[in-house]
Amino acid sequence: MLADMAGLGTPNGRSRSYANEKLSQQPASAAAANGGHRPVPSANGLSRPREYLGHDRGEVTRLLIQTLSDLGFDTAAEIVSKASGYELENPTVSSFRAAILAGRWSEAEKLLDWMVSPVEASDNGDSGLVLADGADRNMMRFCIRQQKYLELLEQKDHTQALTVLRTELTPLHQNHSQVHFLSSLIMCQSREELRSKAEWDGADGQSRRMLLSELSKCISPSVMLPEHRLAILLHQVKESQIGSCIWHSNDVPLSLYSDHICRREDFPLETVIELDDHAGEVWQVVFSHDGTKLASCGSDKQVIIWEVPSFKILYSLGDHGGSGVGNISWSWDDSMLVTCCRDRYARLWDVKTGKCLQQLERFDEPVSSCAWAVDNCSFVTGTLDKHNSLTQWDLYGRKVHDWKCSHRVEELALSPDGRFLVAIDPEKHIYVYNFQTRDFEYKLDMKVRLTSLSIGRNSRHLLANQANGTAQLIDLVLRTPVQTYTGHKGGDYVIRSTLGGADESFAISGSEDGHVHIWHKATAHPVEKLLGHSPRCNSVSWCPTNPRLFASCGDDGKVKM
Repeated sequence: MLADMAGLGTPNGRSRSYANEKLSQQPASAAAANGGHRPVPSANGLSRPREYLGHDRGEVTRLLIQTLSDLGFDTAAEIVSKASGYELENPTVSSFRAAILAGRWSEAEKLLDWMVSPVEASDNGDSGLVLADGADRNMMRFCIRQQKYLELLEQKDHTQALTVLRTELTPLHQNHSQVHFLSSLIMCQSREELRSKAEWDGADGQSRRMLLSELSKCISPSVMLPEHRLAILLHQVKESQIGSCIWHSNDVPLSLYSDHICRREDFPLETVIELDDHAGEVWQVVFSHDGTKLASCGSDKQVIIWEVPSFKILYSLGDHGGSGVGNISWSWDDSMLVTCCRDRYARLWDVKTGKCLQQLERFDEPVSSCAWAVDNCSFVTGTLDKHNSLTQWDLYGRKVHDWKCSHRVEELALSPDGRFLVAIDPEKHIYVYNFQTRDFEYKLDMKVRLTSLSIGRNSRHLLANQANGTAQLIDLVLRTPVQTYTGHKGGDYVIRSTLGGADESFAISGSEDGHVHIWHKATAHPVEKLLGHSPRCNSVSWCPTNPRLFASCGDDGKVKM
């Protein structure tokens, strides 16, 4: 895998006629520093103001030119450029862009040699290629030479490729592990094998545009705008408005024509229906991913599946022994359900027929949790059995993989993108695995016993509920808590929390005092404290397709909407 090129967005490689590529051989001094500007008098002969409603006029104009091009209005972009006197890019930047896209590597590196720092550009009035703050010129060279090396391998020119590896890439001392990986690609027997192993689509694919996109991050935006800059700014405006909306309950995409606001009366604050079909405590409620069904389980050894929104019982899944069913998990296509029971069995059910498809082998301790792989072809169980605490199974009840953990599992979760498998033990620890490679990645000591886990739709945020009445939002990539929610009551029992609402803007939790607590996810601001159940509210679930509906359950045997 090409680590230096990973995670790129849309390629920054579209050729634009109004970028003055035909003037690419002109000296850098032919254009002004901020992308390029030539004085154009206004219609009445007066000079135009330097600002537009408090914003730099040149910046606004260049954003408009870029956006018009992104939208496919190249002629309009050229007209705006000529009328305003502003160019999207100066000739040197255009030359660099053209050299990268054409594979003229020597020319591209020569232009890099002429690149100046922001301070030098300011002092000398240089309008050529300006380095972004903190950018590394040698890393840019490494990326260019890496592309050059791969293209030589693709052409089967191994002699020249080895020369580039030994005399151009290695001396840069940028990434020893990457150089080692690149050297292994020489053994590839075909172009297809090379592209597969390198995760690279070849010189005729998008790789050069991907390279340009990576390099553009190292060039000052004053001379080379970041990709789709206006669209990114508009997206940030929408996110800011959603983030400041306390009662956000509208799942309709925001309009740019008006400011966004939601009313408190549209937020789910009132109980609209109570379901009392369980004969004992209800420990968990979970909506299906498509929001058309709701499943619940508890001490009465049955799992009830309701149709949403009529809340008619579709099936009551019995045949569970022990002292109840503690955990349920929907497959991603909502066609199957796994139930985790205190009789030490996990069972796989067909939701369409209500029939049990498989009963896994009996564990030595209760089955505590389950999570589905994103392909719907396997699932992972967590148990309090030290010898089989974390195991993957196929749909026929056959063991696919055993992590052979030394810790027991109280709860587990799988990220929607299939990358993170997260488990907690009955103590105070979070264990994070790479589900794709099955490798253990890291462990977090939370200092307090944990009661539940939930991973957000972005596959990055983990909500961990703790027995001391706090919930931590943890960034799985940065490996650190980013927000803390307080006010609910913890204790000795399993209390579940989750993320939900419109744009998953809220954290919601049950509580040992029977209340449902809701916080704004980004700010941790308490939004509501609703009376739910008596004596405990054990679990909550927000409907993934209806931001104005969530379910709760408790020791009173009721499920409330």
